[in-house]
This record gives sequence, structure tokens and C-alpha cells, in this order.
Amino acid sequence: MYLTGIARVAAIMMMGLLFSSYSFAAEEASFDAAAAYQNSCFACHGTGAAHAPEVGDVIEWEIRAEKGLDALVQNTINGLNGVMPTRGLCRDCSDEQLKAIVEFMLESSQ
Repeated sequence: MYLTGIARVAAIMMMGLLFSSYSFAAEEASFDAAAAYQNSCFACHGTGAAHAPEVGDVIEWEIRAEKGLDALVQNTINGLNGVMPTRGLCRDCSDEQLKAIVEFMLESSQ
């Protein structure tokens, strides 16, 4: 079966979408939140710099957990009070990856 002009372009575009979706899904599945935390968040959340709550400080993270996961993720994406930088310095992280990092930090602080 031979494809003509528009059909061929459409078929190529569909294949590209299929493979790019698979690649993105595989990338999300292989994301290492702990490593991303070490690379982007530890400088403040591992040392308490700029009054950031240290991972492992149960009381400080309980207070933040009361705001809800969505609020914490939005604070991470948008920055907070001019102190926490936008995207928590993980400029290459997707919103879902940032959420995974926040979840890692919360779980590590229970």
C-alpha cells in the first residue's frame, strides 16, 4: 500500500507523536526524585540555608503538609516569599517531577 502526499505526512507525524509520548513516559518513570533533591534542593533543604525547612525535621514538615500537597507543589513551581527560587532550582524538572521531589521530601520527613 502506497501513501500519497498528505497521508504520508500524517502517518509520519503520528509515528513521531507515538515515539515522543513513549519517550516522555519512560523519562517520567525513570525519574529519581532523591537524586534530583540532592542536585537541586539539598543546598537549602539539607542545611537550613535561608531558613528552609530541613528534610527530616518532622515538625517543620508537618506544618507545611497541613497546607496540602498541591499548595506545596505550587510553592515549588512559583517560588515562595522571594526566598525560595522558582522551580526550586530544578529548571529542567517538569511539574510532575517537582511534585515527585516534594513527595520525596515529605516522606523523608515523617
